[in-house]
Amino acid sequence: MAASVDSVETGRLPAPRPGPVPWVAMYHSVGDCSDDPYRITVTPERLARQLAWLRRRGLRGVSVAELLAARARGEGRRLVGLTFDDGYTDFLTGALPLLRRFGCGATLFVLPGRLGGDNAWDPLGPRKPLLTADGVRRAAAEGVEIGSHGLTHVDLTRADDATLTAEVAESRARLAELTGSPVDGFCYPYGTVDARAVEAVRKAGYGYACAIDPGPLTGPHALPRAHVGQNDTAWRLHLKLRLHRLRRRPVEGV
Repeated sequence: MAASVDSVETGRLPAPRPGPVPWVAMYHSVGDCSDDPYRITVTPERLARQLAWLRRRGLRGVSVAELLAARARGEGRRLVGLTFDDGYTDFLTGALPLLRRFGCGATLFVLPGRLGGDNAWDPLGPRKPLLTADGVRRAAAEGVEIGSHGLTHVDLTRADDATLTAEVAESRARLAELTGSPVDGFCYPYGTVDARAVEAVRKAGYGYACAIDPGPLTGPHALPRAHVGQNDTAWRLHLKLRLHRLRRRPVEGV
């Protein structure tokens, strides 16, 4: 469509129309799911089937940064975001080889305040070890985008001002020092988000942030994601993709 007369006369192009919200899949651990009360684990075999499903549909998984950059160029219709929260050590053994095999990228959201620790925030289920600093650097060297999941995995909507700043801004600084690269993405622990948390993330300099279901806050700093688990067969993934396209309204900036 041609630009309006006003925009031609003023030399300004009209603002881009809002686009459909991108589809971003949310994973956590990739390994043994026999004891998994929070349903955060998929087996490598299940992940392989899910990545194969993407390929059969002509889709490719990429990092959120790559997805958003492609969309900014007016491209990326066949791309979906793949995210892995918490930074479990099994990302290197269970997920990374499969991402390579299927030619996919991904974003790994890690907790620089818990490197080498475990998922102490989960009262139930087994202790799952988290990546060390060397493990994070190894993932980054393999082309995985490293994003922040906060320092220690606290609910930002309940954090005081000092804690909120540390979890958001300090985690970004630590990861940039660790990887030697800018950190553009943030992921809200537990998926909980409010306007105050969004503003803190934006102020800290992140280009985007992922939630789960941010409702009216949906935008570049509150991207919705679809949980993907062990029970998500090809049919369930098909339904989740269709529901996403039906439920998510177009928004500006993504």
